[in-house]
Amino acid sequence: MSAPIIPRATLGGIPIHAMLVPFPIVCFVGALLTDIAYAKTAHMQWTNFSAWLLAFGTLFAGIAAIFGLIDFLLGSRGDRPTIGWIHLGGNLTLFVVALFNDFVHTRDAWTSVVPTGLILSVISILILIVTGHLGHRLSFYHVPRGDTR
Repeated sequence: MSAPIIPRATLGGIPIHAMLVPFPIVCFVGALLTDIAYAKTAHMQWTNFSAWLLAFGTLFAGIAAIFGLIDFLLGSRGDRPTIGWIHLGGNLTLFVVALFNDFVHTRDAWTSVVPTGLILSVISILILIVTGHLGHRLSFYHVPRGDTR
């Protein structure tokens, strides 16, 4: 087993990355739900909600990624666990898909969601499930509990 990862970017002993991660999760899930609502009702306001949720989700994902990189690259002694590299690669993929989805959602009306935007939102959530699971395993098994000073 590799050396534990000791988070370096913390606030009150809690990793900042862990504090920021819920924001993009909620935004991306909300974007999928509003995409589904638009596909069923064709009410334009749902596309506006999706576009804003994706924009804020991508913004917070980028900020969380910076703090995650700080913890992963600077907080490890020796080899970094393979699960961490997979988590990093998956989140990078998620970020690119979400960014592309942002651009798709800037189109007008129906074409902003159906079918490309909806498909990208589903892909984002599927990636999010995998990377979220890996991130949980990474923090549960590779980050020491208790005092991290």
